[in-house]
Amino acid sequence: MYIALATSFAVTSAPFSPDTKIKFSRRQETRGLDSVKKSKSHSRLLLTVFAICAFLSLPSGAAGKQTAKPILRVAADGLPSGHETPEGAACDLARSFINRDEKLFSSTSIRLYGGGNGREAYARFLQETAQRIKAEAEKKGASPQGPKSIGKVFAARHLGKSGPASYGYAAFGFEDIMFVDIGVYLHNGERAMNRTLVIKDKDGRWYVHPAPAVSPLLSEGLNEEKASVLDLTDVYEFGTTVNNRVLLADL
Repeated sequence: MYIALATSFAVTSAPFSPDTKIKFSRRQETRGLDSVKKSKSHSRLLLTVFAICAFLSLPSGAAGKQTAKPILRVAADGLPSGHETPEGAACDLARSFINRDEKLFSSTSIRLYGGGNGREAYARFLQETAQRIKAEAEKKGASPQGPKSIGKVFAARHLGKSGPASYGYAAFGFEDIMFVDIGVYLHNGERAMNRTLVIKDKDGRWYVHPAPAVSPLLSEGLNEEKASVLDLTDVYEFGTTVNNRVLLADL
């Protein structure tokens, strides 16, 4: 069930005699050259002082490493979690199906937006899916084709087309739109790759859109994108959360 849901996932002149004028010009030229030399020397000195000050003002370690990877908060399973990153939201969607947790599904999904038939269709989808997850949780055993665990999470990517992000911002205030490819193991022993549309809402938090098909303008080109290859470790430093503090994990 998760698989099907997420896949749809720029010269001064003067009265001098000729001789006098020439002598004056040479003295003036000499003085001008001395002035230029002094000016250049002064400029070099200022540039040197500026460079030293700029270097000393860098944070500790910045001289050797100008950019640092952000620390990625991970859950007990060692994978992203939460609304801070697109990957965290996508993993929580997968966990909601794996753990059959309808509350996690609802809190991870993007809010109702827009109006008309699209809003109604999305609201109905959220309600019906939450009910199915709840019913699945009441069963003694999991469905064979249901997800058992997360096997691989790729770094989030932007869609190749700019239309969805522009439309989402103009129409609903969405700050960004990306997608995440996640590989899962199924209860029947098979594996599946799921593509999840993720949205950064105006509150600065990431959510999933579990039914991108209901809003074609937001998901245009989603299923046409090539398979992801960028690993999470190429983008983040992994960390664990202990007493609300994020600590670097040993990899």
